Amino acid sequence: MQFSTMMALAAMLAFSPVRASQVSVHDPVMAREGDTYYLYSTGPGITFYSSKNRVDWRPEGRVFAGQPAWAKTAAPSFDDHIWAPDVQFHDGKYYLYYSVSGFGKNTSGIGVTVNTTLNPRSPDYRWIDQGMLLQSVPERDEWNAIDSNIVTDAAGTPWMAFGSFWNGIKLVKLNKDWTRIAEPQEWHSLARRAPLPPRAGEFKPAPEEIEAPFIFQRDNEYFLFVSWGLCCQKEKSTYHLAVGRSKSVTGPYLDKEGRDMAQGGGTVVLKGDKDWQGLGHNSAYTFDGNDYLVLHAYETADNYLQKLKILPMTWDKDGWPQVDPRDLNRYQSRELPAAKRSADQGMGGG
Repeated sequence: MQFSTMMALAAMLAFSPVRASQVSVHDPVMAREGDTYYLYSTGPGITFYSSKNRVDWRPEGRVFAGQPAWAKTAAPSFDDHIWAPDVQFHDGKYYLYYSVSGFGKNTSGIGVTVNTTLNPRSPDYRWIDQGMLLQSVPERDEWNAIDSNIVTDAAGTPWMAFGSFWNGIKLVKLNKDWTRIAEPQEWHSLARRAPLPPRAGEFKPAPEEIEAPFIFQRDNEYFLFVSWGLCCQKEKSTYHLAVGRSKSVTGPYLDKEGRDMAQGGGTVVLKGDKDWQGLGHNSAYTFDGNDYLVLHAYETADNYLQKLKILPMTWDKDGWPQVDPRDLNRYQSRELPAAKRSADQGMGGG
């Protein structure tokens, strides 16, 4: 190779943009503070990222510097991975709900930590854990205390949807502080896979693969998204999304055919394909007048690694959500170099 050709090639390589990796997350949820979006996911201490454009994401570390003080009590096999966060803004504060559990067990608990800002470089940034608000115990409870999502009804009352396998998806009323179960307690069953009523005394994971509820409000209707199938199984993953809607936050949630999700109903919104073996555990948001579905999907070409997807969500003539499957390939996130923080700007989470 001639010297001039070598110099030209070196110059081209020097100024060629390096292709960034896509963001790899499980169970993503989002919030926006000011001009910055924050993304939270299952991971050690709860993994989080920041972005100005919902495409370029900068790793920000972890929410919990250590582990929740109560985690080992609720889940003896807890291994520092905190599951399925949900972030909400209420009364001037951010509430971050999370789960600890043992895989395939209902030795689980849901907790909440509170902050006045999501910006880890703010002098006011400090997560204050409020402890466990719900626990499931084997041989006592027919449900699993994971995968929480908070929604308010028309009166502003907070409700927590949660659940996985066992007897399906539940809903329970929270107190006015959003940190404990309201008394007297009010519970509802929202969804399960089999067209059967809840079975008393069912203490093993049911074969009905349902989890990860997220309730999205549009006008005067509530849409309950759930994940069906198996996650985290690489080429055997069958994860996909279904939905039902209701005029009341407490249900019943009916699918397009009028079937109650509590009796096995549900309309499929999005399924995996040859490029994305499985997908699910979604959240949903409105930003600047547009609706988006946020989820993770397993990329076939990358050994089924989970990738972040933020997809436009539109509505058909009958008011049902729809997503274009081609957007799974159109949306490509980019992971930027990790953010730098001074030593006195810790993660908090105590």
